[in-house]
Amino acid sequence: MTQTIIQNGTVVSLDPDVGDFDEADVLIEDGEIVEIGPGLSAANAEVIDASDHIVLPGFVDSHIHLAQTQVRGIAGDWSLMGEYFDHMLGNITGLYQPEDMYLGGLFGALEKLHTGTTTALDWSYPNSLEHGERAIDALKDAGLRAVYTYGPPGDDAAKWWFESDVGLPEDNIRELHEEMIRDDDLLSLALGLRGPDFCVDETALRDLELARELDALATIHMGAALWPSSVYGEDYQGFGCLEDELGPDVNVAHANHFAQEDIDLAVEAGVSFSASPEVEMQMGHGIPVTGKVLDAGGRPTWGVDVCSSISGDMGSQMRIGLQVQRMFDNQKILESDEEVTEVGLSCRDTLEMATIEGAKALGLEDEIGTLTPGKRADVILLDTSDFMTAPAHSPVQTAVFQADPSHIDTVLVDGEVVKRDGRLENPLVDEEFDRFVESGHRLLDEAGIEV
Repeated sequence: MTQTIIQNGTVVSLDPDVGDFDEADVLIEDGEIVEIGPGLSAANAEVIDASDHIVLPGFVDSHIHLAQTQVRGIAGDWSLMGEYFDHMLGNITGLYQPEDMYLGGLFGALEKLHTGTTTALDWSYPNSLEHGERAIDALKDAGLRAVYTYGPPGDDAAKWWFESDVGLPEDNIRELHEEMIRDDDLLSLALGLRGPDFCVDETALRDLELARELDALATIHMGAALWPSSVYGEDYQGFGCLEDELGPDVNVAHANHFAQEDIDLAVEAGVSFSASPEVEMQMGHGIPVTGKVLDAGGRPTWGVDVCSSISGDMGSQMRIGLQVQRMFDNQKILESDEEVTEVGLSCRDTLEMATIEGAKALGLEDEIGTLTPGKRADVILLDTSDFMTAPAHSPVQTAVFQADPSHIDTVLVDGEVVKRDGRLENPLVDEEFDRFVESGHRLLDEAGIEV
C-alpha cells in the first residue's frame, strides 16, 4: 500500500456531504481518497505540504480535440462554416500520420495536466487503426485520465460527413477497446457519432447501437451554427431520428440552436450537454446552450473544443461561460426596466460544471469530480501565496477568477503526482518537444495553410 497525505490545505471538496475546510488534510491510499479532515496522520505517507494552497478536484474537460495541439494558433480568426470545415476537416486531418496523432495528443494531454485538467474527453479522428493506437498511446504516456472518443476518420470529408451512409469503423473500434482501453483504469471508450446532422438516419442509429453494445458513451456534435436547417431546410427539427433514443449515455456538444422544448426533452431523458463558450462565440456556433439547459433543470458542462484556436486551459472556459450567461441573464432584467440587484449563476456553479458535472457527463461521477472518500485521487493544488492570488478571501472565487495555470502548483491523477512545484514530471515534455514542433510545421506545409 502506498500512502500520500496532503496537509494543511484549504479544501474545497465540492461534495456537500464532505463540505469545505479552511485547513484540512487529504489522506490517499493506493490512489483512493480515504479520509478528509483536520489533523490526519499517516506515519509512512509521502507528505505534500498544502499550506497557502487551495485543494480542489481536478478539472474535467468534456469536449476537446487533443490531436489539434500541434496546429495551435492557426484558427483564431476562423469561422465554423467557412475556414474550419474547409481547412481542418477537409484538409489538415486527412494529412495526419499516426505519429502526428501521437504527438498532438501527447502535448495536448500534457497541457491539460499542466493547467489542472485531470480528465478529458478526447474527440479523435483516426484515419486508420494505427492512428487510433497512437492516439491512445499518447493518453497513456501523458498519464491523463481520458475518455477516448473514436470519431469518423479525417481522411475523406465527403465520405464521413454531410449525408454519409458509412458507419464508424466497427472492427477498429472493437480492437482498440479490447486491446488498449477496457483493462486500463484511466481510460474508457466513447463513440463520436455524427448524428442526423452529418449522416443519414440509418447510419446514425446503427452507430448509436454499436456504442450501446460496447457500453460506451455516445457523444455527438449537433445544432451548431445554422446546421442542419441550412442544408436540410427549415423543416428539420431537434434530434431527428435520435429523439426516441435519448438517454444518459448520450452527450451532445454545442446544441446552440436547439429549441427549448428539445432541450427540455433531452434533459428529462438524462442527456448531458457540453458547451464550449469561447470557441462557439468566435466561430459562429451561436449562443452557448448554458441557459437553456439550466432552464430545463439540467447542468451543462464546459469543454475547450478546438485547441487549434484557443488554449487548453479550462479556467478560461469557466470564466467565459459564467460571465456570458450572467450577461444574458442581466440583459433580460435590464430590458424589463429593472436594475440588476443580484447575479444568478455563481462561481461555485461554474466550478462544479468544470468538475463534478463533467464527471457525470462522462459517466465517471462515482470515480472523480469531487474530493470524496472512496473516489480516486484526482487533485489539484492552487497556490495562494502569489501576489496575484493573495489574500484568498473566497477560495472558490479565487480559483475561478484570480488564478491562472501558473498558480496550479501540484497535480495528482489517481494518486500519482504528475506536476510538482509548478513543473510537469513527465520527461516526454523535453524528449518529444522537437518532434512535436516539426509535426506541426509539416502538417501546415503539406496543407498549404499560411497564417
